[in-house]
This record gives sequence, C-alpha cells and structure tokens, in this order.
Amino acid sequence: MGKITGFLEIDRHDRKYTPVAERLKDFKEFVVPLSEKETRDQAARCMNCGIPYCHGTGSVAPGTPGCPVNNQIPDWNDLVYQGNWEEASRNLHSTNNFPEFTGRICPAPCEASCTLNIDDNPVTIKTIECAIVDRAWDNGWLKPEIPAVKTGKKVAIIGSGPAGLACAQQLARAGHDVHVYEKFAKAGGLLRYGIPDFKMEKHIIDRRVAQMEAEGVSFHYESHVGGDVDPRALLNQYDALALTGGAEAPRDLPIPGREMAGIHYAMDFLPQQNRRISGEAFAATDILAGGKHVVVIGGGDTGSDCIGTSLRQGAKSVTQLEIMPAPPEHENKALTWPNWPLKMRTSSSQAEGAAREFAVLTQKFTGENGQVKKLHCVRVDDKFKPLPGTEFELDAELVLLAMGFVHPVHEGLLKQLAVELDPRGNVRANTLDYQTSRPNVFSAGDMRRGQSLVVWAIREGRLCARSIDTFLMGKTDLPR
Repeated sequence: MGKITGFLEIDRHDRKYTPVAERLKDFKEFVVPLSEKETRDQAARCMNCGIPYCHGTGSVAPGTPGCPVNNQIPDWNDLVYQGNWEEASRNLHSTNNFPEFTGRICPAPCEASCTLNIDDNPVTIKTIECAIVDRAWDNGWLKPEIPAVKTGKKVAIIGSGPAGLACAQQLARAGHDVHVYEKFAKAGGLLRYGIPDFKMEKHIIDRRVAQMEAEGVSFHYESHVGGDVDPRALLNQYDALALTGGAEAPRDLPIPGREMAGIHYAMDFLPQQNRRISGEAFAATDILAGGKHVVVIGGGDTGSDCIGTSLRQGAKSVTQLEIMPAPPEHENKALTWPNWPLKMRTSSSQAEGAAREFAVLTQKFTGENGQVKKLHCVRVDDKFKPLPGTEFELDAELVLLAMGFVHPVHEGLLKQLAVELDPRGNVRANTLDYQTSRPNVFSAGDMRRGQSLVVWAIREGRLCARSIDTFLMGKTDLPR
C-alpha cells in the first residue's frame, strides 16, 4: 500500500506550471513534471483503502464516484513507490488504453473520491498516472501488441476520437481487421481539433496512432462517412460498424444581433489554432483574438480553452460569462464526498488573466457595420430571471459561444443509417451491448451518451469493443 504511514508523514505536492508570462509566449505544454523521488513520495501517500472509491464502479452504475475506466489506482501507486515502473505501466494499461491522454486532460474524479480528499489532500493520482505512461514511452516499453491469430472479420470504426481509438485498438488486438474512418486529415477527434496544444501536444496522439497502425489498424483520413462515403455501402463491406463520433451540434444563443460578424462557436475557433500549429490548411476565414476585447460565453472546459488560446493570440482582454451562480469556494465534504463536488475551480487558463462573471444573461449583441462591438447583459437570480436595474454592457469584438453541445449531428451519417435516437437526440444504444437499432451497428462515446469526459469515451470504446467481439465470435476475451 505504498508506505503504511506515508499519508501521515508526506504532504500533498503536485506538479507546478511555468510562470504565466513565459507560457503565454507559445502553445507548448507548460506543466512541470515531478522528479522520480517526488513522484514516489506522492505514491507513498496512498492508503490502499478497504473500499477504494478512486477505482470507480462506472461499468456497474454510471455516475458513481471515482475512475470510469476502473484504474487499479492503489496497485500502481504501490508499484511506483516500490520503484517497479514497468509493472506499474502494465497495470495501468490493463484498464486504460491511453493514460497519456487522461493524465493530461482528465479532470480526475478519482482524486475527488480519494479518502484523503476528506481533508483536501488527495493523492496526486493524475500526476502519478502521467508519470507512469511518460516513463513507459521514454523507456520503449509500449510495443505494438500484434494478435497471434486473425479472425477474418472486418470492422469499421467511424470517428477517431478517444472512443473510436480505444474501440479500434481493442478489436485489433482481438484479431479483427479494423478500419477507422476519419473526416479530417488526422486522427484524434477533439483531442486533436479542440484540445489546445498547451494542454496536450499532438505528437502524444501521433505515437499512439503509430502503435495502432503497427497492430494492424487501417486509418482512412478525409473520409467523411455520411458525406462523401455512404455508410450503407460500409454495411456491405464490414461485419460490424461502430459509430464513435462526437456530440458536435453546438448550443446556440439565438438573441438579437446573433447574425453579426465576430460571433463564433468555440469549435470554429479552437480547431483553427490547432491547424495553424500543425501546418494544416483550413478553408474558413481566420478567427483571431489578437488586439481584441474577447468575451467567452460558457463557463466550462471549452470556454477555458478559448481563454487560454485568446490570451496566447494577444487578446486585449478576455471576459468569461456564466449563467449559473458562482459555486461555493469549498464543498461540504459530509454531503458530497466521494462524489464529484460542485465548487469553485480555477483552470490554468482562467488564472492567466481572464475576468469571470457569474449569474449573467446576455440579452443582445450590438455593433457597427455588421460587426459586433458590445454585449448587453443583465444579472439573474437563481432561477435565471433577470434582476431589474442590474443591466450592463461589455466591449466585445470577438464573441466565442462555448455553451456545450446538444447532441451529435443528425444530417448525413445518422439519417442515412436510420438508427434510432434517444429523447436527447443521441444514438440509442444501451450499456449492456452498445447495439443500436441495427444489430450490426454499435455506438459508443459522446455520440451515444452526449457530451462527456475523455475518460468516459475510452471506457465506452473498450466496452463497445467487447460487445462487437462477442457479436462476431460468440464470446470475448477482451478485458473490461
């Protein structure tokens, strides 16, 4: 269990960031890893609890606390403490295909459910996870896992985000001929065309894709299924299809002035910067924050990514608006633990210089010559009703709508396949077999569950692969 008295003797010590003035100069990752000794000391704090809520029981009851991929956290904490990094990597990869993704961009519900979080000092689980997998790559431990026997079955995966990649890797290792269809030029989904490089540089994705190609996965880029590729034709070519695209239909703000220039969805803005850094061309007009007053509407992770990107582009000011009231600075542990608490959190991007406003409703946009110049806002109560006399204006030359996503895009792929949708507009498929209304068509990740976390996408991709393997072979040896 690490060191028996470690949690009493060693204080929590997590990774630091490079100073704001330095990290705003480029789009590179800025988290400073702990030394080996520091990481082992942090692993020594793990208590190996009788009931380790950090494990999570998501496969049994979605929404329960802890890790959705059921990482065996106390086990690999102990292995790190003992200095057995290679075995720690094997253990970590037994439940999570891509810990280098989650170790960088997962919000770490495991740490919220850690027993030591009862007094606000959880084990630095995310940091230790990232250290394990980065060391594994550095030491060449992560070799392609090529199946000894091929099944002769062909599977098409539509969408190469974390759910699609996890599903594809598991099925390839089971011996199937796996083909991934991606509408863009490279694999990764939102990991590549959404998550800023300063949170995760894209060579992190490239090396994993190279591993998968060596395992036999074929990637078909710039192949838009439902656009230039007919999904019904794929039904005749493959024994099974997995729909693992994203929830890409954004939530709009239909108020007066919405048609003005300078008002964009976050996911029109963020991918452009990803493409600039990678040298990819894009057809749309440049959306740039440099020298502008920027307003980000939406208080979640996507809004935070817009802040960090805008500041690096040289925005004059950045203001983030959230319609919800400001959460409490500290949660009531007796009421919330081990569940994910609602409390005030400040992301690294928000700490770089954004003004944050809570309980604010935007009523209209105004501008000059068709270009947005101002937002007209009002404070609201806890039922989102405007409070008379609290109206105010904000300068805004670039407005980024980051209010989340309502469901996957229905036009094209989903309508052509005629799969049933659930009441929220997602693909209807249960978590027992991940089958859609068409028995040889499966779905996982955001396209099935709606906008969610990377760790849930990986989890669902793995479980979907098990279901497809069972469907094709009558049984499965793939791990949960």
